[in-house]
Amino acid sequence: MEKPEETGPRVIPGDAPPPAARPPAGQHCGASDREANGKSSTTPLNDFSDPVYKEIAMTNGYINRMTRDELRSKLAEFKLDTRGVKDVLKKRLKNYYKKQKLMQKEPLTGDSYYDYICVVDFEATCEEGNPPEFVHEIIEFPIVLLNTRTLEIEDTFQQYVKPEINPKLSNFCINLTGITQDIVDKADPFPQVLRNVVEWMRQRELGTKYSYSMLTDGSWDMSKFLHIQCRVSRIKYPAFAKKWINIRKLYGNFYKVPRNQTKLTIMLEKLGMNYDGRPHSGLDDSRNIARIAVRMLQDGCDLRVNERMHAGQLMTVSSSAPLEGAPAPQMPRYRN
Repeated sequence: MEKPEETGPRVIPGDAPPPAARPPAGQHCGASDREANGKSSTTPLNDFSDPVYKEIAMTNGYINRMTRDELRSKLAEFKLDTRGVKDVLKKRLKNYYKKQKLMQKEPLTGDSYYDYICVVDFEATCEEGNPPEFVHEIIEFPIVLLNTRTLEIEDTFQQYVKPEINPKLSNFCINLTGITQDIVDKADPFPQVLRNVVEWMRQRELGTKYSYSMLTDGSWDMSKFLHIQCRVSRIKYPAFAKKWINIRKLYGNFYKVPRNQTKLTIMLEKLGMNYDGRPHSGLDDSRNIARIAVRMLQDGCDLRVNERMHAGQLMTVSSSAPLEGAPAPQMPRYRN
């Protein structure tokens, strides 16, 4: 469902994963990463006085003066995607040049990033106008499993959920999500669906053989919908979902666009893509979010955890924190 504008979460000082975690190979795209004279604050190299950074800065200045047609021509020459608005094309070309220059200095390893990204976009009960006293309950739990090596969607999970507090869906909710009353009446309650999710993830050896991270479009899926649902279902918040990648926030930081240009359909449009499927279908939304993730990875952004839940509160994870995958999924205990 459509997420509202978000207020910024708090930052935990020193809130970082253990130092044994491996750093990513490419460019970080967190809120603290800024370009200055074409230089990036995060790079595999430590000596910013190296002449390679002067070369990168000069190249960035040249790219900034290119027309859209010139940008598309140069991208096509390197067999890169030519779709997107001018700022996206500039960012794509800059990152290509930067990656090539830095690889000449210090070749990047291919084993320092998540093996998989699990894209989640819940659908929840809702009423027109979303009155503040209304309790949202998850009615669709989708997962799109994105392989970060092949940049292909490898698998999907989808189950509907029977709501408990408001078992009868509003007409507004039915029309928005396409989920009918008959669908949720026949669905399992949330704890059983969560068990099925955990088993599905275990079968794919996530958190054991393969490293992974959760990814959402905004912070509401985890910090609101899942948090509220766990309270309604009287279960503890699952550990595997305590940290995630907020792609909406990273998109804005990476492509330097304002917050009002980071809604799903606008992000797709700016990248030269159309929405594929039915809007507000959780699975279709997740697939389209995965398409954005693929494009951002191709453009040089290392999507990485930037938000977490801590003591029931939404917190920001620093972009300088070492990379750490989510733990092996386990079914949380029931609350006392």
